[in-house]
Amino acid sequence: MRDSEVDLDQQTGPEVPDPGREPGRETGSPVGRVTMQQVAAEAGVSVSTVSKVLNGRYGVSPATSEHVMGVITRLGYEASLVARSLRNRRTNVIGVLVADFEPFSTEVLKGAADAIRGSGFELVAYSAGGRVDEHVGWERRYLSRVMGTLVDGAVLVTPTVTDVQYDGPVVAVDPHTGRSRLPTVAGDNLQGARLGVDHLIGLGHTRIGMVTGRPDLVSAQLRERGYREAHAAAGLTVDEDLLAPGAFEAEQARVAARQLLALPEPPTAIFGANDLSAISVLEVAAERGLDVPGDLSVIGFDNVPESALAHPALTTVEQPIRRMGHDAVVLLLALLDGDAVADTQLTLPTTLVQRRSTAPRSSSAARTGRHANGAVS
Repeated sequence: MRDSEVDLDQQTGPEVPDPGREPGRETGSPVGRVTMQQVAAEAGVSVSTVSKVLNGRYGVSPATSEHVMGVITRLGYEASLVARSLRNRRTNVIGVLVADFEPFSTEVLKGAADAIRGSGFELVAYSAGGRVDEHVGWERRYLSRVMGTLVDGAVLVTPTVTDVQYDGPVVAVDPHTGRSRLPTVAGDNLQGARLGVDHLIGLGHTRIGMVTGRPDLVSAQLRERGYREAHAAAGLTVDEDLLAPGAFEAEQARVAARQLLALPEPPTAIFGANDLSAISVLEVAAERGLDVPGDLSVIGFDNVPESALAHPALTTVEQPIRRMGHDAVVLLLALLDGDAVADTQLTLPTTLVQRRSTAPRSSSAARTGRHANGAVS
C-alpha cells in the first residue's frame, strides 16, 4: 500500500458486504460532505475495502467493487483534492487565476470551460478579489496556495508578473508585461488599435481622442502606440490634449471622457482602450446631450458581451477573448501530458466589429465645433 492511501483494515482476502450490517444504519442520510466512512457503512463493508475500490487495488471481488461504486455514485462521494494529490501526485484539476471577475476574465473562463470538456480534467477559478492593494504580484501568492495540492497547472489571466516558478506548468493570457519565458496567449494589441483608429480616420475624423489604459501595462502601451501609428500613417499629427488616462476602469474613464469633451475644440471621435472605457464614454456623452454617432463616434477594444448591449451598440475591435481562454487551456493540457509544443507564444488576430456607435464625421459639428454642453464656439 502506498503511504498516502487510506487503509484501516489489513485484510488479505476479498470482502463481500456484511449481511448482518444494515446499509446506512450507522450514517442515515448523509449531511454535508460525504466521507469514506459513510460510504463503507452504507455499503456494509470496511473502510479498507472502499479504499481498495477507489484505488483499483487487488483483494475485492468484482461484485463487491460494483456494489461499492454504486453506493459512491448514489451518495455523491468525492475524494478531497488534497487527498487525491497526495495519493496520485495529481489532482486532474487545472486552475484559472484572475485578479477579478470582470468582463474580460469571464470570457476567458468561458473559453477555458470549452476546452476542458472531455479532457478528464476539472476546472477551478480562483480570484484575487480585485483588491486595489494587490495590483502587482498577486500571482505568486495565489499560485503558492493552489499549485501542487489543489491544481496540477494554472492559467494566469492578465498577470502583472510572469517570473513565477512552481511545480507544474503555467500559461499566461494577455500578460501585462508582454512576452515572457512563460507560455503565453494574447491578442494583437498593436494591430487591433491601428485597425480601430484607421476605421475612424476612414470615416473622416481627424480629431480623435483616446481614453488610454494603465500606463504600466504592455497591452495599454501597445494600444496607444497603435493609435499613434495610425495617425502617422494617415499624415495626421497627434494632439496630446486628446489623450486622457482611463486606467481600464469605468470611473476613471468617465473622468477622462469629461476632460476630452470639455476641450475648447473637442474630438469628433473617441477610441476607448477597452470596451469598459468606451461604454463609459457613451454614458458621459448621453449625460451631456450628445448624439452618438451624430455628434460623436465612439469605438472600444475587446468585444465583451456588454459592448453589443450598450446604447447605441458599440463598434469595437474584437480580440478573440474566449478563444484565448480555450487555447491557453489546450496549451496547458499539452504541457501537462508532456507533449512537444512547437510554439508557446501565441498571438491571435484582432478584427473590427462595426455596430452603431461610429459614423462619418458630421459636417455641421465639425464646422461649428460644438461643445459637450451644446454651446457653439
